[in-house]
Amino acid sequence: MKRRGLLNAPLATLIAELGHTDTFVIADAGLPIPPGVPRVDLALRPGLPGFLEVFDALADELCLEGVTLASELREASPDLHDRLAVRLDALDVRDKTTLARTRVAHEAFKRLLPEARFVVRTGECTPYANVVLRSGVPF
Repeated sequence: MKRRGLLNAPLATLIAELGHTDTFVIADAGLPIPPGVPRVDLALRPGLPGFLEVFDALADELCLEGVTLASELREASPDLHDRLAVRLDALDVRDKTTLARTRVAHEAFKRLLPEARFVVRTGECTPYANVVLRSGVPF
């Protein structure tokens, strides 16, 4: 058995298959996932697992170069927005780079989903708790 890291085999496989500039999504419980986009459904019940908990586990595994958020997140869910911003800043320090940060309207955000390699659905029920992550390279 693995000592650390992701234990979810389908999710670990999808992450291992990511290449430079591939995107994937961490989604709240209500984000509509288009047909044909692979889904790793971690949702157990409302709030479990939470968005930030899943973000932390995945960010620990990955080299990222960009994030896209719904512009509505800051106003609709300021606590989550601020807690995520702290994590993004910490990734900048950890990786000695600056993650590209993009904000788009939620409707535009949903139009990005068909291009994602996969979506990880959480049990999060906070409005606009979604992020598109763009894979980077460690060199």
